[in-house]
Amino acid sequence: MLETVVVVLHLLGALGLVVLVLLQQGKGAEAGASFGAGASNTVFGSQGSATFLSKFTAILAASFFLTALGLGYFAKEKAHELTQVGLPDPAVLEIQKKPAADDVPVLQEQKGNATNTDIPPAQEQK
Repeated sequence: MLETVVVVLHLLGALGLVVLVLLQQGKGAEAGASFGAGASNTVFGSQGSATFLSKFTAILAASFFLTALGLGYFAKEKAHELTQVGLPDPAVLEIQKKPAADDVPVLQEQKGNATNTDIPPAQEQK
């Protein structure tokens, strides 16, 4: 149940992170307008105070990494459970013996319509 909740949160965080990154305007967005416009000092300089979108993106990225770590933990626990069940040791397995002559079923002749003459005898090859 908890693993399902973490998977859903991880997917929502991934989608939200993609949307927030695509919504934000990059630092080089004004580069075309800045040449000759007198604002060249802001092209690759510091952005100043962080906006709400950048702060929310950082929080969402941190939660995305935490859910990824949680999913890794769940995967490790599942793999650990499977190795504990595993296959039995081959040395412990019992070797099957060939059936004794008494165990082999033998066809009995039927009296009436079906006889051994219904089946043609095997022909010898020369």
